[in-house]
Amino acid sequence: MTTTGWIQIALFCAVVLALVKPLGAYMTRVFTGERTVLSPVLAPVERGLYRVAGIDARHEQTWLGYGLAMLAFHLLGFLLLYAVLRLQDVLPLNPMGQSAVAPDLAFNTAASFVTNTNWQNYGGESTLSYLSQMLGLTHQNFLSAATGIALAVALIRGFARASVKTVGSFWVDLTRCTLYVLLPICIVYTLFLVSQGMPQTLGAYVDATTLEGAKQTIAVGPVASQVAIKMLGTNGGGFFNANAAHPFENPTALSNFVQIVSIFALGAALTNVFGRMVGDERQGWAILGAMTVLFVAGVAVTYWSEANGSSVLNGLGLTGGNMEGKETRFGIVASALFAVVTTAASCGAVNAMHDSFTALGGLIPMINMQLGEIIVGGVGAGLYGMLVFVVITIFVAGLMVGRTPEYLGKKIESREVKMAMLAILCLPLMMLGGTAVATVAAAGLAGPANAGPHGFSEILYAFTSAAANNGSAFGGLSGNTLFYNSLLAIGMLVGRFFVIIPALAIAGSLAGKKTLPASAGTFPTHGGLFVGLLVGVILIVGGLTFFPSLALGPIVEHLAGSAGQTFTTGG
Repeated sequence: MTTTGWIQIALFCAVVLALVKPLGAYMTRVFTGERTVLSPVLAPVERGLYRVAGIDARHEQTWLGYGLAMLAFHLLGFLLLYAVLRLQDVLPLNPMGQSAVAPDLAFNTAASFVTNTNWQNYGGESTLSYLSQMLGLTHQNFLSAATGIALAVALIRGFARASVKTVGSFWVDLTRCTLYVLLPICIVYTLFLVSQGMPQTLGAYVDATTLEGAKQTIAVGPVASQVAIKMLGTNGGGFFNANAAHPFENPTALSNFVQIVSIFALGAALTNVFGRMVGDERQGWAILGAMTVLFVAGVAVTYWSEANGSSVLNGLGLTGGNMEGKETRFGIVASALFAVVTTAASCGAVNAMHDSFTALGGLIPMINMQLGEIIVGGVGAGLYGMLVFVVITIFVAGLMVGRTPEYLGKKIESREVKMAMLAILCLPLMMLGGTAVATVAAAGLAGPANAGPHGFSEILYAFTSAAANNGSAFGGLSGNTLFYNSLLAIGMLVGRFFVIIPALAIAGSLAGKKTLPASAGTFPTHGGLFVGLLVGVILIVGGLTFFPSLALGPIVEHLAGSAGQTFTTGG
């Protein structure tokens, strides 16, 4: 570890924090229907879209109506994406003549991008046409990100409103998020990425002659426009198989830094939106404080582990840290920071091979996902996931002092706690349940490239990434099979919608309650005590549901590595 490395991490944190208030203020105005700097240009477009779609912007929905609209929208999006992938060989914008995607892979990919997971059991440049990349994947990158933000705003309204039955309009929230937030930022972002050397073209792949005289085909395409929303919307799916480690997908150190900042930007700012909409910005800062504590701890452990390497590497004379699977142009600190950021959010983009991290270095990304990616988390998904833990924390605090739990003047009763636990427990069911099936089924055991604890980690990471809607891969797992395509797709769908529906139910229940005035016995939820209790509850719940199984792979790897036993990768 070096001083320069810690300065890079501190600079990243400072930039993200500096963006919280301006972005939070802007998004609050967007979702409360107030005039913004872009309204003169975009308001007529917004009204035109409502008119064409037959939407009454003044009509709001109950939590059930909001949820049904969201599910119907995603079902149609799934069918459209599946059709594009299956028919890409006869559709236009296919200069390299890519064949139709196989049914099981198309099913997995459609489920992946509709759920904001972006798990990829294929190499983008060798599998997909430009139309599939744009109309299929980039299109869903915008809509799945907008859905996450819309659902977070609906839950915020549940806390902010009193004695009402509605939580907003899904169609209005989706439209405003896409039109006022995602599109304007991505236009500027795309131009910046092009300036850094990222391709943006509909031309065919380029044939080149190497210095040795060999022929090489260089893949290009509409890359920058997809990368912009993949990072800003915490989607993570790469245009190229190597994702953000590819020089065309992450050309410079500056593009790398801007990309990791953009992963956190909207998710962190939504905590400020929460504080503003409930009438107390301190509440948002408290939630962001809990996220920051967990994030900094994760970065410190990962950076320390990768910078120190392992006893096996040191014994081979490979001192100076673990550089296996990392880009030399980014180095250890940028790779460790990227890994923690992309798994603390539900992004899943990678600029290094997590499979080649040290055992403890690979453990932190897995923990981030198994906690539900509430450490900033995906755009919207991180906030509503964190608010689910807030409900549990307030319930625990109420038990400790012997009074009815309250949060922001709303009583937290059995219905809210039951819905919160349902949202939390569906994740270990899919992560650990899928892993259990894969480790006893012949088709599952054929997937990992390594035997023993590391092979188990590869399987566990895959099901963790799928159910957490992250999409990053540990590597070393051959996932493009009927078994893994089907089982991982089911995990993605359950991990997304079985969390969303309980969160919406909580929003509807809270919106219908009266707001009670604070009293002398009210537990303050904007200070250090609440932040500490929230962090503790997150770690305890995570420990009870995940860590015993989680530790079986990476911890055994770490102990074996310390004892001098070698593995086929850097663990």
